[in-house]
Amino acid sequence: MARTSHSFVPPIMEARGWLDGVQFSADRPLLNLSQAAPTGAPPTGLRAAIADAAMHQTAAHLYGAVLGRADLRAEVAAQWSNAYGGQISAQNVAITSGCNQAFCAALATLCGEGDEVILPTPWYFNHKMWCDMNGIRAVPLPTEPDLLPDPDRAATVITPGTRAIVLVTPNNPGGVEYPAELVRAFHDLARRNGIALIVDETYRDFDSRPDAPHDLFTDPDWDDTLIQLYSFSKAYRLTGHRVGAMVASPARLAEAEKFLDCAPICPNQLGQIGALWGMQNLSQWLAGERSEILSRRSAIEHGMPRLAKRGWELKGVGAYFAYIAHPYAEASDILAPRLVQDAGVLLLPGTMFTPRGDATGARHFRVAFANVDGAGIDSLFDRLEVLDGPGWPLAPKGPSA
Repeated sequence: MARTSHSFVPPIMEARGWLDGVQFSADRPLLNLSQAAPTGAPPTGLRAAIADAAMHQTAAHLYGAVLGRADLRAEVAAQWSNAYGGQISAQNVAITSGCNQAFCAALATLCGEGDEVILPTPWYFNHKMWCDMNGIRAVPLPTEPDLLPDPDRAATVITPGTRAIVLVTPNNPGGVEYPAELVRAFHDLARRNGIALIVDETYRDFDSRPDAPHDLFTDPDWDDTLIQLYSFSKAYRLTGHRVGAMVASPARLAEAEKFLDCAPICPNQLGQIGALWGMQNLSQWLAGERSEILSRRSAIEHGMPRLAKRGWELKGVGAYFAYIAHPYAEASDILAPRLVQDAGVLLLPGTMFTPRGDATGARHFRVAFANVDGAGIDSLFDRLEVLDGPGWPLAPKGPSA
């Protein structure tokens, strides 16, 4: 049986299919809150740096180092050492074709057929898909009502086949920021059990906290346990250029190099040049982007009381996402296509982030709000606030799952 047959249809592609044949009026255009990706182009200076390299650097069009450009690896190491207060060298950094590939490479160095990886639920669906397609058992770790995973509960599902625990913070899909002490507790749990802790920090640039989100890099032996993943896509609007990073021990990166040499051969050269220019020149611009995202987070928080009167509940919000519980009798995967028809709103149902049959997935939606401004968020609440009628029967009164 083909490996791909073990996985499900990519959720973003499935959701786009719900738009087929639906007409949206000028006074109620589609609110697409399904995908967390910048829709604007990078700043002019970054685009100019890419264009200049395309015109004048022959090497930008050739194969490069499998683990990425030396200058970008060194810049990541320097900035991360400063931000986290630890010692990170260029030899600890690999550049990948997006953060998803960094995750795939990490698992390639860790897992064989039948091994296990612990994923807190709701999980990021691409993590689950990659496990499924590679014969790796994704072990769900249900989170608590605040969407934070419990290390003690995780300890009960570790087996001799467990190879890693995966944390995403700020979280996708939940939006929650994992407290530093919680991340440390998971690190210590992983170290005690001789397994890896993978921390996906794709959205680190939009964390609301002013200080480092964790202290793991201050440990001189951090690379015996920690594998950190990162994406340049969200920070610098480079989604189409596919540039991510994996920070780990040199020995692990040497193993990852085998995988990467068989996949992209090398990461996109022009994308790497753009990412480096962004890291060196766009700190103030990125601070403005972060401020805008935080203002949209506040708009979600301030608007939710309008929906709370109807029984909606905000379970988590941060970075690009809000995770909300709905009050209706039917499951979110049934309601999501109906939302397109009845409200002109495209959201992903919680069922796309949970194991099949998980009741919590049926009660929730993910709201990806990074691509809508304050007026768009107000419009979202306007449309959800009035959902009523035969197609929207309320569930019996009681706490959300």
